[in-house]
Amino acid sequence: MSDKRKLKKNTKNSNVVVSYAPNLLELYNNNIISDMVKLFNYSNVMEVPMLKSISLNMGLGDAKNNSKGLESAVSELTLISGQKPIITKAKKDISNFKIRKGWPVGCKVTLRSNRMYEFFERLISIALPRTRDFRGLSYKSFDGRGNYNFGVREQIIFTEIDYDKIQAIRGINITIVTSAKTDEESYELLRMFGLPLKDKQIKKNIEEAA
Repeated sequence: MSDKRKLKKNTKNSNVVVSYAPNLLELYNNNIISDMVKLFNYSNVMEVPMLKSISLNMGLGDAKNNSKGLESAVSELTLISGQKPIITKAKKDISNFKIRKGWPVGCKVTLRSNRMYEFFERLISIALPRTRDFRGLSYKSFDGRGNYNFGVREQIIFTEIDYDKIQAIRGINITIVTSAKTDEESYELLRMFGLPLKDKQIKKNIEEAA
């Protein structure tokens, strides 16, 4: 697979090449592809949808006046994602929020390949279970084109964050982009990866007795 990377270990006699692939990527290759083919009757394995990217966005309402808060947010998002985010700026003036075009309003980062799978595994197995009163993610947050979007209210659910060093509790918006053509395919794909999505409600026609 193109997503695999190789690590070289130097020894006295020769170079040993060790293949590395994240756990979720191996799960996708070994199990999910065959399960999706059976479920949706794809004629070719290349039709099976896959993860393309995961984007994390942290908005800051006071970024224009609080430079330390912006630096803290960038640092926290770097720790969470393992990749340095970019600072997002306002695209136009918004008088109601006293924001001018070009002012910083937050930061975001987009993960792909191995870093994406590694973050996704930490999100599923560690971060989401630490969420207060967590009962699963809504199945209604798909955008109609196979992408899933949800928010995390507190960045402290990620173990990389030191609670004593944060300036404020901030939320993070997470967008999972897939190559699925329909929300149904994306729903099943993410469930097979282990994302704790709630079961879809099945509408039943109940005939009332006369």
